[in-house]
Amino acid sequence: MRYVGRAIGDFVKKADMVLLLLCTVTTIFGMVVISSATATEGSSSYLTKQAAALLIGIVIYAVLTLIDVDIIAERRELLLLFSILFIGLLKFFGIKGDTGNRSWLDIPLLPINIQPAEICKVFFIIILAKMMSVNQNKLSSPLNVIKMGLLTVFFFGLIVYVSSDAGVALIYVFIFLTMAFVGGVNLIWFLLGIGAVALAAPVLLTLVREDQYNRIMMLFDPSIDPTGTGVRWQTNLSLRYIQNGGVAGQGLYNGTMVKGEVNPAQHTDFIFSSIAEELGMLGCVVALLLLSAILIRCIYVGVKSGNFMNRTICIGIAGMLLFQIVVNVGMCVGLFPVIGLTLPFISYGASSIVSMFMAMGVVSGIHMRPAPDGTAQYIRPKHSLSLSLE
Repeated sequence: MRYVGRAIGDFVKKADMVLLLLCTVTTIFGMVVISSATATEGSSSYLTKQAAALLIGIVIYAVLTLIDVDIIAERRELLLLFSILFIGLLKFFGIKGDTGNRSWLDIPLLPINIQPAEICKVFFIIILAKMMSVNQNKLSSPLNVIKMGLLTVFFFGLIVYVSSDAGVALIYVFIFLTMAFVGGVNLIWFLLGIGAVALAAPVLLTLVREDQYNRIMMLFDPSIDPTGTGVRWQTNLSLRYIQNGGVAGQGLYNGTMVKGEVNPAQHTDFIFSSIAEELGMLGCVVALLLLSAILIRCIYVGVKSGNFMNRTICIGIAGMLLFQIVVNVGMCVGLFPVIGLTLPFISYGASSIVSMFMAMGVVSGIHMRPAPDGTAQYIRPKHSLSLSLE
């Protein structure tokens, strides 16, 4: 008991309580919107599960704050093996959601379903950061770039193969790109990657489902679903939600579209449009400010860290947040195809909440263990267009 008391004391004194407060307030804000968006179908079960996820997330945040991330990273092989097995379970025991993706596991003793690929995002960041830290002096060598690229492609392919969830799989790609750029990988590798993707795009598009293909191409081809009853339906409905909200919104539980033509994902992927309708532009600004504060806090902790790996982890987590925020909001306003990504901390989804608090717990642990002299500064990576063969 004395050890537990000491651990709690250390947590309260040294943990990033600002970050915890921001995450908790943002999640509660989301729960209020979820309650309103699901009022017509009974919001109590949604709120119960979201509250349970919040409590679990806070506990995980505290635990990961107290564990030095270096200890976790040293066991990167076990993290990699666990991630592969955990995600691989979806092939045999995965549960399909409304999107048709086999992305969830039903754990009998837990009140919530688990989305392995969401949880493993944090492990992927730690594994990749450790790889980069070990090889930071020759990060742009072909061998190291290929190893990091293959790891990312492997996770992307595994997730798509076992669950067909390309949305979550794309997060892994963006995490890799963010961490590689901040770590100092030469720009020539990014240009080569863009060229390779451009060349492979025609082949890659033939591998996606017809509905996924149409969701992508509808952004460029108005002849796809001109009546708006197919792949355009959710996007068009979302835009009407946003237009109805105006500046101040129609008020919680008073949204005409929420109570009328209901979007089945209005509390998950399209919660931003629910915010827009009921709380208006002001509500959207509040949501984006809260999320921006969390993102900036992650970057701040990373910049202040005197450790290359820790800094890279924080930037990777910030990149994960940024990608999900931009894509989710972009889906709601019709700038991106609908790929099933939640708005961090705000959308309904237990796995999303738990994984976000896991990531923030890692950031808090890094905040708890600053550079020895307390004066560490961010070192700008020296990008180059030259190709290193070392």
